Amino acid sequence: MSININNLSEEELIDLNNRIVERLRFLHQARAHSRMLDFRIGDRVSFQPEGRPMLIGVLTRYNRKTVTVISGSGERWNVAPGLLHRIVEANAGSEKHPNVVPMRKR
Repeated sequence: MSININNLSEEELIDLNNRIVERLRFLHQARAHSRMLDFRIGDRVSFQPEGRPMLIGVLTRYNRKTVTVISGSGERWNVAPGLLHRIVEANAGSEKHPNVVPMRKR
């Protein structure tokens, strides 16, 4: 699809620009959302803030464009999902549902 912008008026160009910007925002949010789905609340993750050593924390919340991570020292970080790496525990493979506590039957 080709659009000849030379024939568009200033008003039409502004409208086209607004549509393009809105579409780019939507695509960015959709990409961030799909990356968020790679993680679950409670996952241990790591990330590297600029100018600081790598931090490890627990994902606690999904936000609109970011996720909230609480670091081991108690700091709260809002991080883009694309910057996170999941930490795989050595014994995590043996448990199917780590958040499920088995109850004794009567």
